Amino acid sequence: MTQPAALQVRFLGRQPYQPIWKQMQAFTDQRSADQDDELWVLEHESVFTQGQAGKDIHLLNPGDIPVVKVDRGGQVTWHGPGQLIIYLLLNVKRLDYGVRDLVNLIEESLIAYLGDLGIEAHARPDAPGVYVGDAKIAALGLKIRRGCSFHGLSFNINCPLDAFERINPCGYAGMPVTRLADLRPEITFQQAQEDLLNRILRRLGHQQVTTTNTWQELA
Repeated sequence: MTQPAALQVRFLGRQPYQPIWKQMQAFTDQRSADQDDELWVLEHESVFTQGQAGKDIHLLNPGDIPVVKVDRGGQVTWHGPGQLIIYLLLNVKRLDYGVRDLVNLIEESLIAYLGDLGIEAHARPDAPGVYVGDAKIAALGLKIRRGCSFHGLSFNINCPLDAFERINPCGYAGMPVTRLADLRPEITFQQAQEDLLNRILRRLGHQQVTTTNTWQELA
């Protein structure tokens, strides 16, 4: 694996979905072969996103929550406040990663973090993501274009869960969903974000990491 010299982590706060999605596409389409990788860390306003193979049958009752059809894999999921989003904009060709390698990195980072909290979690070969018992606590969806990844993971920390009742989460009817707040209520959103992000950064192994909080720098 060839390591890039640096990785940029952008803390973007709470953002509507579509502008971030369009910016991920533009970043991926315009990036040069030697450009640094980036992670975008944020929350979204409430939205359902439907993957490329998404079937409308899994949208049970979206109501007033918008539905956006996107270019990642997978079916339908919900994003919103209290849910940590980490988008991985990586040159996977340069890293010599396959899609399965990146999925494993995400799932193993989440499982190890939850294990540190005394929560037994696992992945499922039939349904990417991370589960506590039968309940899904984190979802993931990726897109590879021009040898680079975008989209990433969503981790339920202290978000409301009622929106998941309006869909078949990730295309599975009746799939239960859980959140960190119900398992370790003393863990704050900021703590969980910092600890999970550090695990992912260690697994990526970049030599230099820089951070910014400025959304305008993406324009």
